[in-house]
Amino acid sequence: MVHTLARFVTHVLLLAACVALPWPAHAQGKIGFVNTERILRDSAPAQRAQKKIESEFQKRDQELGRMAEQLKKMQDEMERSAVTLSDSQRRTKERDFGELNREFQRKQREFREDLNQRRNEELARVVEQANRVIRQLAAQEDFDVVVQDAVFASPRIDITEKVIKALADK
Repeated sequence: MVHTLARFVTHVLLLAACVALPWPAHAQGKIGFVNTERILRDSAPAQRAQKKIESEFQKRDQELGRMAEQLKKMQDEMERSAVTLSDSQRRTKERDFGELNREFQRKQREFREDLNQRRNEELARVVEQANRVIRQLAAQEDFDVVVQDAVFASPRIDITEKVIKALADK
């Protein structure tokens, strides 16, 4: 623990020293910034991927909706008829409800897992495509560094819109 803290402090001091050093004018590089979140939301490949995923999962989503409605109806019916049912009828309805609810929970969990996996696959393709475009743009416009996702970046160095436009052409 102490060793890790000492190493961290050393790195911070080294970084502070490097930042404090004056850079000669000829050593300053051209820096660009890319907002990855915006690319994954607004770019044509990202929007196509989203539509593709929605169409792939639409049927299963509708099935889950129907199951949820069926569970709601069963629960309402059990509540309405609770006083008129015999103990065995009530237990049977509760068991049926429990079985359907477990099936619904299982299908819902599988749906979420499959959806997340497909979304991650599609977003990985978009990121890969965006990174190729960023590298091409950096080479064409002579950038020394392109930073993705920063706490703050000046709009002067933001090249996100250029990347989104280049992706639209792909």
